[in-house]
Amino acid sequence: MIEVYSKALQESISVERIIKKIKGTQEGPTMVFFGGIHGNESAGVFALEKVLKTIDQTNVKGTIYGITGNLNALEQGKRYIDADLNRLWTFDQLAMLDMTPKKHSETQEQIDIYNILKDILKTEKGPFYFIDLHTTSSKTLPFITINDALINRKFSKLFPVPIVLGIEEYLHGPLLSYVNELGYVSLGFESGQHNDKKSITNNIAFINLALHFTSVYQSEEIEKYKKQLQKAAEGLSDMFEVIHLHRILNGDTFEMQLGYKSFEDVKRGNVLALYNNEELKSRYSGKIFMPLYQEKGKEGFFIIRRIRPFFLKLSEWLRYIRADKLFVLMPGITWENKRKEVLRVNLLVAKFLAKPIFHLLGYRSRQLDASHLRISNRERAAKFKMYKNEAWYK
Repeated sequence: MIEVYSKALQESISVERIIKKIKGTQEGPTMVFFGGIHGNESAGVFALEKVLKTIDQTNVKGTIYGITGNLNALEQGKRYIDADLNRLWTFDQLAMLDMTPKKHSETQEQIDIYNILKDILKTEKGPFYFIDLHTTSSKTLPFITINDALINRKFSKLFPVPIVLGIEEYLHGPLLSYVNELGYVSLGFESGQHNDKKSITNNIAFINLALHFTSVYQSEEIEKYKKQLQKAAEGLSDMFEVIHLHRILNGDTFEMQLGYKSFEDVKRGNVLALYNNEELKSRYSGKIFMPLYQEKGKEGFFIIRRIRPFFLKLSEWLRYIRADKLFVLMPGITWENKRKEVLRVNLLVAKFLAKPIFHLLGYRSRQLDASHLRISNRERAAKFKMYKNEAWYK
């Protein structure tokens, strides 16, 4: 049990790793909510505690979990103690977890959460939904981040907030990327600025809407929650794609220019930050996304652009017909393994292929070296059959 303090509410609550588990009296999906994966983001923890204690178990279909993330960091009000808990969830890291010396605080945090996840997937019934509640250091509209699988797109579009695709291509080891690679619906919800009361109320609205859309629990105030998020998002509900990340390397100094907020328009050449004591100008025109206004963090800012509906429809159709099967007939492109979830691309041979083409087909890339890309496909891993009978999927 730890004490978590909210600067927004100026109050504390006591929570354990599992804030609450509610087993319904009827069968249904399993909903798993995470709050406080970053210790300076307490809004999700407070929202989960408030919502889950008011739910009538007899009206629940399925099972609801509220899970606390980085307990030690939450108690201290820090993003993390030794390592970012939301950058550790790779298959290689998890394979070595039991053999890893407990060299930092986040190792034990990850072990605890990983064991809970394994137990949930072993003992509970699907379909499974995983939702990670976050806040940002800058002012922002509430928004959703997803790995670009169609099951994630379809579910996310139910919420009246903007959706950002492709962030997993720029981040290494987020919790939800791991869950999504297992094939389950997973999304992140960024409810607002760290210490803003609205971040808690936006999370409360989002939790209730998620429970409603999955038919796990019906709230009498569902229209109120929809309107609340729609107003907070200023009516914006488009899909966007990350086109750039400014990374902060060890030893670098970075100071974001004051006043920027997520989804604000920027033009190429605008001064965005001081980087190693020099003006850092935007290389792109688009919208700034998650500018960094806190000490800890390796992502200075992102640039995003709106995706036109035509290209969203086109990518859905191309994935439906599995157009990527044609790729391996081309020189320089091979499957990495028999599961056919990952392509290896030799850029010296396949110079004609650009990232946008892979993105249309649901692939996200990682640069292996100067001449090779590793391209992973979310669609081939997605357990769409698990969700095909859900009301929102039809």
